[in-house]
Amino acid sequence: MSNHYYSDKPQAAHDRKSAEAVLRGVSLKLVTDAGVFSKNGIDYGSRVLIDAMELPSGAQVLDVGCGYGPIGLTAAKLVPDGHVTMVDINERAVELSRENAKGNGITNVTIMQSNLLTEVKQRDFDVVLTNPPIRAGKETVHTIFEQAYDHLKIGGALWIVIQKKQGAPSAKAKLESLFSRVEEVTKDKGYRIFKAVKEE
Repeated sequence: MSNHYYSDKPQAAHDRKSAEAVLRGVSLKLVTDAGVFSKNGIDYGSRVLIDAMELPSGAQVLDVGCGYGPIGLTAAKLVPDGHVTMVDINERAVELSRENAKGNGITNVTIMQSNLLTEVKQRDFDVVLTNPPIRAGKETVHTIFEQAYDHLKIGGALWIVIQKKQGAPSAKAKLESLFSRVEEVTKDKGYRIFKAVKEE
């Protein structure tokens, strides 16, 4: 179990690699390693989410399950006057995200180890982004949705990417039980992007 990307201290032997990517017109140099999600490069689902996500000017953003940082660091570049908090249970992922933020000169981020949203209990956000850890199980994914709802400001939105075959229908049903407005923003190669808005 300790070698899964959703364990707090992955035991996998280090296998550091560098990847470069252009996301939303932003060039990022990213260091990855064994024991984190999608270690060989940015996964397709994250790319679809990055292309779709809408971030208001000055937004306070939360990236849940940030991995080595592609979603959160892109978001930070897109809202230079805002702030992005990035959390992951995986200690190695958190260290990589910090290294990648520094390496790309991104300073409007706070990156911390957190089991789901436990470390941001006192904070509210305009936008929550997540490529949820499907392999951690449906209960974990649904808990992220519940906690995201609690931490969104009124008018704020949760953006998620999920594959149809990995539970998109049940994810959408769970979102609809929490949020009054849920829309499927886009679909691409089996990936669905859902936007759930917290209304009055």
